[in-house]
Amino acid sequence: MPAGPRPRASLLATLSLVLGVASVLFVLTGTLAGYGIAVGALGALLGVGGISATSRRHVAGKSDALLGLGLGLTAVVIGILAMTGQFTWPTTDGDWVLRFREWLDAQFVDRF
Repeated sequence: MPAGPRPRASLLATLSLVLGVASVLFVLTGTLAGYGIAVGALGALLGVGGISATSRRHVAGKSDALLGLGLGLTAVVIGILAMTGQFTWPTTDGDWVLRFREWLDAQFVDRF
């Protein structure tokens, strides 16, 4: 078996995964849903580029690209539904992270 170049990870696939995770987190806060839609769309585009980049030999990261593409598209869909008011949560009308923190503080006030 002839030794070829070592496999390397695709930068587009890795960036797609990072932006996909960030976009889902942005959308789930509710307040940052608009930014989550934009970051999710960018992550999905980079995921398509990552899939095409990993089709070459010795380029790894196809699963990263697919996961980034899926998370980006999921964030776009949930973000659009949140912006149009078709969900009760996440919504853009309040700071859900602060509400969740206050709920957690109320639950664990006597335990620490």
